[in-house]
Amino acid sequence: MSNDIVPFRIDVPQDDLDDLQQRLARTRWAEELPPDDSAPAGPVPPGWEYGVPVGYVKQLVEHWRTDYDWRAWEARLNAYPQFTTEIDGQTIHFLHVRSPEPDATPLILTHGWPATVAEWLEVIGPLTDPRAHGGDPEDAFHLVIPSLPGFGFSGPTKERGWDRFRVARAWAELMRRLGYDRYGAAGNDVGSLVSPEVGRTDPEHVVGVHVTQVFSFPSGDPAEMEQLTEDERGKLDFAKWFTENRGAYDKLQSTEPQTLAHALADSPAGLLGWHAQLLGPLDPDVVLTHVMIYWLTNTAASAARLYYEDAATASATQKTNGRGTSVPEPTTVPLGLANFAWDYQSIRTFAQRDHKNIVSWNVYDRGSHFAAQDAPDLLVNDMRRFFGKLR
Repeated sequence: MSNDIVPFRIDVPQDDLDDLQQRLARTRWAEELPPDDSAPAGPVPPGWEYGVPVGYVKQLVEHWRTDYDWRAWEARLNAYPQFTTEIDGQTIHFLHVRSPEPDATPLILTHGWPATVAEWLEVIGPLTDPRAHGGDPEDAFHLVIPSLPGFGFSGPTKERGWDRFRVARAWAELMRRLGYDRYGAAGNDVGSLVSPEVGRTDPEHVVGVHVTQVFSFPSGDPAEMEQLTEDERGKLDFAKWFTENRGAYDKLQSTEPQTLAHALADSPAGLLGWHAQLLGPLDPDVVLTHVMIYWLTNTAASAARLYYEDAATASATQKTNGRGTSVPEPTTVPLGLANFAWDYQSIRTFAQRDHKNIVSWNVYDRGSHFAAQDAPDLLVNDMRRFFGKLR
């Protein structure tokens, strides 16, 4: 295995873009039931009761065919230095954006599903160069932004076992390979699972972990449930509703990811529909950029496998520790949470069981599951304050 770090540039062949256009033009649309105007208002937008509606997919496919400019987004990504390296037998693609401030804090940012490294584009400037964005230069970061193994330009995973713990070990090796002896870890979605494990894996070098969700769930202990506040009980009820009513992606990808993969690899409209269940509220060009990266790299199947691998690890661990969490002991590296309004609502009673050093817990009245794209100012300021305490 080579430890070389190789410069990388995105350069999609025009033939691939032409093939995509032809597939989009030949889309065979799914049928669906007409809307029920008499149905009472509920937690799901009208027309989305059965999932992502045909009209939404048609609208985005038409935009994809006629207006969306991949080359512009390719150039935007290529404006930042990118590299690949091999870790644990797997190609790892990453952006490495150094701050102009020499004493900046190194920070590894981990995206989620169904997002990509493009999730962080809006925050790169403010995080690396706060002086140019109205901030304090002491709050600057050197950013390392990898594509998760099996996602996007890291390419498909080549073997089993790439769960959050293995990813965390790879991230620690990546930061060591880049020469960072003291660094932070932050993430969203899958990144909120991986980043605390980076702290657990490499506590001698990780100064702190910042996440946008703390995925801690009931252990089954009745005494623990009695400790919940009324507000936390409401959050738990919503989490149960979401799992039961909107959690199809998690259930399928955790159990039979390959079953769906054939359709996603063959149909760009199908890939868009599957990813739009979570990406839907974002700007259409942002949605399409994430979907494009999965399409062009054919990584829908391997990205879904991360759910399967993580579920298998959690199941095995549960048999040994007797509770529904996927880690045997609490983390101890300082942890900070920025929880946004239209996102999974973290429950502190459970979080304090799994993380013994929570030093920041902030809840915001706007922003979604993709706060780096729809509330970047809040996220950047929260990260600055959190890591500022740890300097």
